[in-house]
Amino acid sequence: MISAQLLGRVLILENDYCNRILFADYLEQCGYSVRCLNDEQLSDEQQIFESLEAFQPQVLILNLRMPVIDGYTIIEELRNRRQWQHLAILVVSGYTLVSNKRRAYQLGANAYLTKPILPSDLSASVAQLMATEEKTFPQTPGRGGMTAEVLNFRPA
Repeated sequence: MISAQLLGRVLILENDYCNRILFADYLEQCGYSVRCLNDEQLSDEQQIFESLEAFQPQVLILNLRMPVIDGYTIIEELRNRRQWQHLAILVVSGYTLVSNKRRAYQLGANAYLTKPILPSDLSASVAQLMATEEKTFPQTPGRGGMTAEVLNFRPA
């Protein structure tokens, strides 16, 4: 297996315990360094941002429905902070409406996958975002196409 340091760091903000463990285990098997916040940490907005600062992820996997601060607010706050303007944000959500996707992209998400997702789609999305992470990229959706309807979605 390739060293986790070679593939990069992924922070998972997911309130569902089973999804959190599934995502983390799979991405670790793929060779990423992964950190997840537990339920208590996800309930503390300050803890979320302290964890980002301490771990310095290259990709953030984010559920939109969180216990205290919703994912939309997290995206907006990250994009308003200079040091996080280019953090790759992958939304993984059960929200299926186009309006949900549009709002996430307009706030600055880079990719959006609708649950349930295949682990292979998760790893492909993370790999794609890692590949573009080193570049300065505009805050527009769509970086290719493992899930064309989702990743190539362009808000009106």
